[in-house]
Amino acid sequence: MRLGLITDSLGAQPLEQALDTVAGLGLDTVELATGNWSEAPHVDLDRLLSDASARASLLDSIRSRGLELDALNANGNQLHPVSGPEHDRVVRGTIELAAELGVGTVVLMSGLPGARGEQAPNWITTSWPPETVEILDYQWNEVAAPYWTDLAEFARRRGVRLAVEMHGTQLVYNVASLQRLREIAGPDVVGANLDPSHLMWMGADIIQVIRALGDAIFHVHAKDVRIDRDNAGVNGLLDPLPPAAVAERSWNFVTLGLGHPGGERFWADFVYELRRVGFDGVLSIEHEDVLVNSVEGLQRSADLLRRVVLRDEPDWKPADI
Repeated sequence: MRLGLITDSLGAQPLEQALDTVAGLGLDTVELATGNWSEAPHVDLDRLLSDASARASLLDSIRSRGLELDALNANGNQLHPVSGPEHDRVVRGTIELAAELGVGTVVLMSGLPGARGEQAPNWITTSWPPETVEILDYQWNEVAAPYWTDLAEFARRRGVRLAVEMHGTQLVYNVASLQRLREIAGPDVVGANLDPSHLMWMGADIIQVIRALGDAIFHVHAKDVRIDRDNAGVNGLLDPLPPAAVAERSWNFVTLGLGHPGGERFWADFVYELRRVGFDGVLSIEHEDVLVNSVEGLQRSADLLRRVVLRDEPDWKPADI
């Protein structure tokens, strides 16, 4: 396994400075966001698509620091009933750019449609009242299935895999919905970007998630969540308060090791279980802790992961006696 980060975690730094910071942290790879829900502070998608010299310059900036470009990220809502087409343009452009750069993975979300005729997304989390089931059937069968079948073929022709992040307020938000999407679009090209933080606040057991996903894990984000038991005990875990309202929220994204009750032991188990199911890719740190400086948070996260990551191939075998 290798360690990296998504450079939006250093969004206040220009690209060259961000890459210097990544190298200074002793990491191996970077993941670059290309637009949609990211301001894409380090990537001009349209320029890179049209200018081979710009692509070469980007790769040289990364490689000259001993780093590798591991993935591109196009998180957004390409199934949105209004803004979906523009988000889809970025998604497809990102897939094309990945192919041009020799990057095998694009991280994205599933998207979330509205109900029939609605102008806003509609996240269905219950089977009652009865119209919720009708909405969900429409979202999957009439919107997501044709879109994702086509998108998967688009990526397949370009040799790019799509790592879907399971996230609240998305059609794919847990293991079951990810598996449904893979059955529709093809497990060869559609898999998981495993960001445990989202699944944590929804109450999933991350070790069980890893075992259930197995070789469907294409990419990993290392991000932690801290559940505020007092607030959650009163209001539950569905929380619309903004990230800045840290003291009032039921849960918050935090620096690695400051969230999950298991602390460093949890992350050691996390890495071991990933090895158990055959994952040998990148743990890409994502810093979204509003109470911790980004460089300090990334340093703490990198230090923790270095203590638990399994880098080398296993080689011990019992004696044949």
